[in-house]
Amino acid sequence: MSATVWPPISHEQLIKEEEDSLAAELEWLLNLLQENLASLKSGLQECVALLAPEEPGSTLALSSLRSESVKGFVTRIGTRIVKGDINLRLQTLPPPRSLPSYPIHLQNHLPLPQLSSLLNLLNQTLDIIDISAWTGDPHNGSFIAGQLKLLADTIEEAKQMLKGGEDVVGAKWWEDGPGDDTFSPPLPPTLSFHLSIADAAPLPPTLPPAPPPPPETPLTGLSIRTRLGLAARPPVHDELDQVFQYRGEEVTVKEKVRVESQDPSLMAVMAKLSAVGHAVEGWRFKVGVVMGEEVEGDV
Repeated sequence: MSATVWPPISHEQLIKEEEDSLAAELEWLLNLLQENLASLKSGLQECVALLAPEEPGSTLALSSLRSESVKGFVTRIGTRIVKGDINLRLQTLPPPRSLPSYPIHLQNHLPLPQLSSLLNLLNQTLDIIDISAWTGDPHNGSFIAGQLKLLADTIEEAKQMLKGGEDVVGAKWWEDGPGDDTFSPPLPPTLSFHLSIADAAPLPPTLPPAPPPPPETPLTGLSIRTRLGLAARPPVHDELDQVFQYRGEEVTVKEKVRVESQDPSLMAVMAKLSAVGHAVEGWRFKVGVVMGEEVEGDV
């Protein structure tokens, strides 16, 4: 099947008509996008609200998998852990005399750098939307396409902050640790406490110790990690043969325990970010098709 124009027009005129049609379609699409920017902004504002420092926060139970090695809880308000009591029963960490486990009590707030970075990225997405709607030219296809790409990239970076991994800020337990006045009583010299986020939800702990000898140990979790270095025969784990630089010393991980906890607010943030990100990719694809450009990414 073929289509023809009647009455016939010249090739030059046909090209012009096609260009005019695409321009009209792009104008309609950009106007429609402007109407939908408010919805995208609302979804991102909900994410920011879920990270707001409001009482009572999220209280998360901590327990090790199929063992009594770790028991306790932490409370997150905004981008900080504000409260925490944890009891450890580890081969390499003898408890104080007359106590069945080693107690850890958080007396000062413990920041979560990943959540601070996430909040900063969310605020950037809101700025990008405001610029797209008010500051720049909302009828300029190239400008809007650039803004949509920037928005998609920033949302993806925010999602990565929740997914965790060694490439995100604050996720490497050996790079920094809490201050000496964070816990009461102070932690022993072979014990360190580090918190990080993984897979958007959990906040479990991990303990690492200081210089060898004695070597060190971690407790690994979906998100909050704690590691310690102790003296008993080490169980097998994925960091057993690695050496880390921790507070100016070379340390090794001798004991590692997986700890799991779920934070409903962080899980909700990930779900909302995924939905908004998918919508943004859809708009990128539509604008790209009308402008005759290829758009990489999921639609």
